Amino acid sequence: MTIAHPPTPGTALWVYAHPRRDSFNDRLLQAGTKALSQRYEVAVSDLYAQGFDPVLSERDLGDLSERPGNIAELAGEAYSRGQLPADVREEQAKLAAAELLVLQFPLWWYGPPAILKGWFDRVLTSGFAYGDLDPELGVPRRYGDGGLAGRKALVVVTAGEDERSIGPRGISGDLDSLLFPLTHGVLWFVGIDVLATHVVHDADSLGPEGVEQQVERLVTRVGGIADEPAWPFRRLRDGDYATTRALREDLLPGRTDLGIHLTGRD
Repeated sequence: MTIAHPPTPGTALWVYAHPRRDSFNDRLLQAGTKALSQRYEVAVSDLYAQGFDPVLSERDLGDLSERPGNIAELAGEAYSRGQLPADVREEQAKLAAAELLVLQFPLWWYGPPAILKGWFDRVLTSGFAYGDLDPELGVPRRYGDGGLAGRKALVVVTAGEDERSIGPRGISGDLDSLLFPLTHGVLWFVGIDVLATHVVHDADSLGPEGVEQQVERLVTRVGGIADEPAWPFRRLRDGDYATTRALREDLLPGRTDLGIHLTGRD
């Protein structure tokens, strides 16, 4: 497997998407990055503090802004020409260097804040994060392979609900399913291995003691993160998916839940 952007060993990028200073999320950020810096050289992308513009627009297309066509393909060509805006190039450079990516955000309307979604839209361009073919198999280098293969990601999310209401039988749905578009559809799509989600439940109602417990819990998690195994998502190149990219009928027949995309369930 060819890695388009080999990461620099011992480097990490912490992408933070929360607007308020002196918040619980800010406490987690400060403690988490400090703990991580014991083993990694840590860069931080504080999206709100940076004033990162999440809107993919004509400026992301370079000289191609007047050309008709698919905007993702045009942005990819702008990347290949070196015409992406400076803020995007800076984020791509930090991500290309990192062997560990941490994404931290509060759960808003059952997903990440818009500013983080926009970071994906603008930073994970064709040519940089995906877009080429496996030379041996002739399949797209996606879902377990791609421009950002060779990395791991940890998603740190705070939720205002308890483990029952946002659990497997909860009224809000299962958190892993809610975040599947991020963990599988974004990170795994571009080749990044995904670690088990780090979630803080009832984040809006934690007292001082609860806050300190959760800060310490994240510090402990980060301290051992280098040795954690990733989720065993199925790779596209292994042949588990038919040409339509639907899971083969002989694998877990009759099941349609998102768990079918993990190996070891057959």
